[in-house]
Amino acid sequence: MPAEPSQTIPTLSLRPREAARALGMSARTLWSLTASNQIPHIRLSRMVLYPTAELTRWLSDRAAAQAEGGGK
Repeated sequence: MPAEPSQTIPTLSLRPREAARALGMSARTLWSLTASNQIPHIRLSRMVLYPTAELTRWLSDRAAAQAEGGGK
């Protein structure tokens, strides 16, 4: 019986430590942005998740605003 090809499951969201590392920021900075609702996140009970597509969009928007001279 041939082995089934392994399928890669896409990463839809990141846990806080993973998100901080992916964004190149400290966990403390991430929590500050989360607490002030400045970064996209989802709360499921006590768990906080950061949707990867939303983080990508958020980061791109920040980069575009900075390039246009809009600061943060």
